[in-house]
Amino acid sequence: MINTSVTTKLKINQPAHKVFEAIISPTEIGNYWFSSSSERWGVGKRITLKYDEYQFEGVITVLELEASKKIVFVWGEEQGEVTMVTITLEESEKETIITVVESGFNAHDPEIVVKMMGQKEGWVYTLTCLKGYVENGISTLRASLIH
Repeated sequence: MINTSVTTKLKINQPAHKVFEAIISPTEIGNYWFSSSSERWGVGKRITLKYDEYQFEGVITVLELEASKKIVFVWGEEQGEVTMVTITLEESEKETIITVVESGFNAHDPEIVVKMMGQKEGWVYTLTCLKGYVENGISTLRASLIH
């Protein structure tokens, strides 16, 4: 059986509450990930995320939110390929280990490997931008990846 999930982990030298806030806050997300978020993330909310640079807009539905510990959402409805993203934050000392697991890829899709590799690349890039932002205030990394 094919494993239809990708996992990405990164250490961020900041407490979990700062990392968590950077993800769910519409005023912070534009500093490292999407151009904008329609509102603060919360359970049951449908959030519109925009990438102005790529002329893209998508919607996520937040399924679970545990302050400074866990965020679960689904996305991909627009492309007819819904996947679930689980973000967990594990704090120790003055650092946070962030783990992103994206699951639910179609195992029968002939392009599954390409799609999963693309998502893995995207998560590595997003978490690197998040690290630069919450550790050092760097907000110029986002949207500089060339497709």
